[in-house]
Amino acid sequence: MTKNRCNGVAVLRRGPESSPTSHGLTGDEALREQPVEGVHKPSADSVSANEALMEFLYRAPIGLLQISALGAIEMINPMSARLLMPLSPDGSLFNLFDVLEATAPQFRRMVQEYREPSGSVCEAVRLKVPPSSKANLPPQVLSVSLLKLDENHLMAMVSDVTLESQREQSLLDKKLGEAARLDKLTMMPNRTSICEFIERGMQRQDRDQCHHFSVLFINCDRFKQINDSLGHSAGDEVLAEVASRLMRTMRLRDSHNGQYENGLMAGRLGGDEFVVVIGEPQSESDIFLVAERLLRALSEPYRVADQQLHLSVSIGIVHSTTSSAQPDAMLQDASIAMVEAKRRGGARSVTFEPSMHERAAGRAQMENDLRRAIVNQELFVVYQPVVMLGPTVDQWSFPRHAAAVEALVRWRHPVRGVVPPAEFIGVAEECGLIGALGEFVLDTACRQFVAWKAQLGRLAPRLLAVNLSRAQLSDQEFVAFVSRTLRDSGMDPAELQLEVTESLAAQDESVQATLRQLKASGLSLALDDFGTGYSSLSSLHQLPVATVKIDRSFVSQAVQSAHHRVLIEATVRVAASLNMNTVAEGVESEAQASVVRSLGCEKGQGYFFSKPLLPESLVDWLKSNDS
Repeated sequence: MTKNRCNGVAVLRRGPESSPTSHGLTGDEALREQPVEGVHKPSADSVSANEALMEFLYRAPIGLLQISALGAIEMINPMSARLLMPLSPDGSLFNLFDVLEATAPQFRRMVQEYREPSGSVCEAVRLKVPPSSKANLPPQVLSVSLLKLDENHLMAMVSDVTLESQREQSLLDKKLGEAARLDKLTMMPNRTSICEFIERGMQRQDRDQCHHFSVLFINCDRFKQINDSLGHSAGDEVLAEVASRLMRTMRLRDSHNGQYENGLMAGRLGGDEFVVVIGEPQSESDIFLVAERLLRALSEPYRVADQQLHLSVSIGIVHSTTSSAQPDAMLQDASIAMVEAKRRGGARSVTFEPSMHERAAGRAQMENDLRRAIVNQELFVVYQPVVMLGPTVDQWSFPRHAAAVEALVRWRHPVRGVVPPAEFIGVAEECGLIGALGEFVLDTACRQFVAWKAQLGRLAPRLLAVNLSRAQLSDQEFVAFVSRTLRDSGMDPAELQLEVTESLAAQDESVQATLRQLKASGLSLALDDFGTGYSSLSSLHQLPVATVKIDRSFVSQAVQSAHHRVLIEATVRVAASLNMNTVAEGVESEAQASVVRSLGCEKGQGYFFSKPLLPESLVDWLKSNDS
């Protein structure tokens, strides 16, 4: 084993009989050892050890080279020459820094800035070798480390890490691919993964006609209110808990996969929309039981930001035997069924039927028409009187005045004529237009009420009642809007009564906080549709209301049902003990009016007294009933 000089560089060779090194690196003359004065000739053992070291350096699977502080190559083994030669612009290996200048110019600077007498300058710095123009191969990747030996010498190590780099890139690509299929908030499969899973189910169904599967589309009811009232971080906490409950209920332990050999997948489409795919054949009744189990699990109270929140979900179910043969279309069908569940009151599941497509198209058309109606001022307000229930029939049939009027929105469609509220209020809630409708009604009704006072004097209604929606109560600017509307119209706050449904007032702490703010501004509050929601007589004292409106479902049964009469009387007594007024809604006959009067109701409202009237018709009604 000898050292040869290649262009002035010491190159390790196995001896004079060895073949030339790669890339034409042949040694010229064997480097002769020059005697040095005062140095003894090496012993045989020393020569043997040196030969063994040379053999190791020659056979080393990594490149080794010694350089000066300025980068001049003083010693290089064949592996280094083989790896570095493609980087040399002129085919020479005189200076390592020059060789690496085009690919990694930072090495020269790193050595200059390294002030320690010895140590590691850098470790495993990777650089790409430009691919050969003659070979269509991926770029080679080298790893270079520099070790400072002393002030004047450094050792460089060069290795080929192309395969390792390819494996790392492949692993990274795999992780990125998996991440692209996961929802970042919940780490559940996202829409892409869900559609792929459904696609595989469809392909299996094509091969095996007996195979079928089902999709459950889950949407949180009134989730927007949580974001609006508590902020998006609280909303994210709720969504994460929904995902966790969903996985536990479906017995899916690994949310990163979201699926197991039992053919199940649970994932998040986005927002507050989740999906469960049941990939193994089950009967429709079994699927329904799964939906019921999910409804119960997801409706348990949530504890977020030191508040207990009540959240329900609506579920749309679609079976592969009744839906389209495309994943997106199947999800759309499940979504249509979910919207139908919301339309029926939410907190329930509905199975998709092809006829729902027509209804969905009708709702979409209704939404477009409603948006146009707001712009074109096709909406108007009617007013239904609320009368005092006197001790005799004559006194309630011909009241001297309306104790109050309730403002109700109507829509005069340019083609369909007057559209019933039942047809468009739900659509307005679903598409986010209910807030705009509510503001229109409040502003219009307040101005009309002030005009009646100026026009009618003592005949004018004493109180104006306006219904509130969840969207309005969730709007942080709503209290300010009410104050501004009262000020601009010139209406006394004490003459305005805002009505909120029992289920809305009793469920949500943030809604109750808004109601307390409204009450503090001087207006009064009424609990609408009492008896149909979540509160009870025992909790009535907790609500900041002055009036309880007994739902029409109780009034309609009051004549023939002793049970309903007992409930009405109990409500009247509890309300009276709390200094609250009572109004019987939906009074449609003299018999009903007589019963609710005998049970202690102070006021009545319904078609027996008057249907909702246009402003000018209400004036005529008031004048005709003035005795």
